[in-house]
Amino acid sequence: MQNKKDIQVMLKEAGILFAITLLAGLMLGFVYELTKEPIRIQEENAVREACAAVFEGAAEFSPIDYVPGDALAAELKENGVKIGTVYEARGADGTLLGHVVQSVTTEGYGGNIVLYVGVTLEGKLNDISILEISETPGLGMEAEKVLVPQFHDKTVPGFSYTKTGSKNDSEIDAISGATITTSAVTGAVNGGLKVAAELAQGGGRNE
Repeated sequence: MQNKKDIQVMLKEAGILFAITLLAGLMLGFVYELTKEPIRIQEENAVREACAAVFEGAAEFSPIDYVPGDALAAELKENGVKIGTVYEARGADGTLLGHVVQSVTTEGYGGNIVLYVGVTLEGKLNDISILEISETPGLGMEAEKVLVPQFHDKTVPGFSYTKTGSKNDSEIDAISGATITTSAVTGAVNGGLKVAAELAQGGGRNE
């Protein structure tokens, strides 16, 4: 049976542990509040830069309330693509030029890949910008250098990838040794193209 001294020691140690835990929690809360706003601003700047990179001719990007039609929603889900924020890209005079679509693929080798797709009302893919990627160094992480330039200024309804050399605008040369990454990026771009096409035809808006 524990004596009075043992109980006092246990209570003292419990009190010390409680004080440490409370102090740690307070410090974490303080750090969170301190860094929350700078992180938010940094994230907003990153998104703004991504939009500008894929739609250089636009002066303003305004988020819209987008909901894909049932058929497109099912297709996106089947291909492992999720659509994030969609923006209207407008000129300095307010004219609607096209859309910027945040497209997320869950099919990457190292996890989700987040990219932005800029598409004109005429269906031309200006560019894509990869915002988040965690693929294998030296392989999938080459997507920015190898894949992104291949999508520049193309007017096609969709893309496929090849390991034997592209023969037309709709084919993308795969990254050597990183077919999974290539397939994931291509799927995300195709998702963005379909969303932009639906919007250009007057669909996809949650009125």
